[in-house]
Amino acid sequence: MSISAIRPGILQVVPSLEEGTAARAILATAKLLAAEGWRSCVASAGGPLVRELVAHGSAHVTASIESSNPLTLSTNLAKLVKAIREHKVELVHAHSRAAAWSASFAARRAGAAFVTSFETAYAGGEGGLKKRYNAVLAQGARIIANSEYLAEHISKTYDVEPARLRIVRQGIDLEAYDPAKMRGHRMAKLHERWQLGLERRIVLLPGRVVRGRGHLAMLDAMQRLARDDFVLLILGDLDPADAYVRELESRVRSSGLAKRVHFASGGDDLPAAYALADLVVMPAAADATDVDAVPAIEAQAMGKPVILGNVGALGEAVLPAATGWLVAPGDIDELAWSLDRALAMEKPTLERLAERARSFVMREYSTEQSARRTIAVYRELVRNAPRPNLPEPVVERLAIPQVD
Repeated sequence: MSISAIRPGILQVVPSLEEGTAARAILATAKLLAAEGWRSCVASAGGPLVRELVAHGSAHVTASIESSNPLTLSTNLAKLVKAIREHKVELVHAHSRAAAWSASFAARRAGAAFVTSFETAYAGGEGGLKKRYNAVLAQGARIIANSEYLAEHISKTYDVEPARLRIVRQGIDLEAYDPAKMRGHRMAKLHERWQLGLERRIVLLPGRVVRGRGHLAMLDAMQRLARDDFVLLILGDLDPADAYVRELESRVRSSGLAKRVHFASGGDDLPAAYALADLVVMPAAADATDVDAVPAIEAQAMGKPVILGNVGALGEAVLPAATGWLVAPGDIDELAWSLDRALAMEKPTLERLAERARSFVMREYSTEQSARRTIAVYRELVRNAPRPNLPEPVVERLAIPQVD
């Protein structure tokens, strides 16, 4: 029997391979699997990254993973079982709830190990039908969470024993988010599009424009500050008809901040947006436990100081007093103080902070580290796994409380 014939296979099941942080992390895992001698296969609805996936040695199976149509689910199940058998798959890894429904049945039918990834706390999923839908992700022999907060949430909400939980932080593409590669024309293009002016510094608040993400808190903090040498840029998908967006716009006008707050859509060049900013803020509210910490990581990769609400995964996405600040949710005085402190920093201090921030992200949040830690989880369940090319990383586990 040839070595190729006995290589263990991994099937990752994901909604699509559209360009994005999560898809890039999945692609990095697939590339590393192929490079280390595994069989690598990804099932998805397709997308621009399929070509790159296949070029680096992985197979691709096209399936409408996100569909809830019973006929489509049946078709997906058949496709996944066929892929498991054809590619000698020993482990199936589902990267979303919809993916997990088809993947769990396929893994069970074909006798493969089953691993899942939780990427958020799924707000509103603490009870009822939604909790039952989410609970498919709690069926994995190993369950990967992207933060310690999320691992604890999974353990409590779905009664998952800590021994099955692993923490693999979401990796970002450090080639894309590299300040050394940023070109001035990209920043100038955004500056002109958003009409930000040249006389004030820029404080960026990225992410979903929904209640609880800190927009109203920022307006309150701006009113308490004596300084007016910066503009707030709220960047996200803006729907002019949305009630919350209209409320924000009304608050900006009534607060006398119309000339200091800018709303912008079209974040098609996020690295340039971070490069343009002097400071990035995400002062999420206490109930925003599903807030995505990735923008905070991207900002630090670009060497920017951050001010984050100490809630959910955000609390783990900064080195306090070294790469930024954590503020208590809803504490406007603390937020205003942190803004003043950050904007008062001189160039040498900012340069040292930028170096620390970039190093922090490279150490904990690169796609390569994410891929290596994910594959280390696979090795726990797969027999005759190929040896890693580099020393295997330590994968964080949820601390098991000691019982007296």
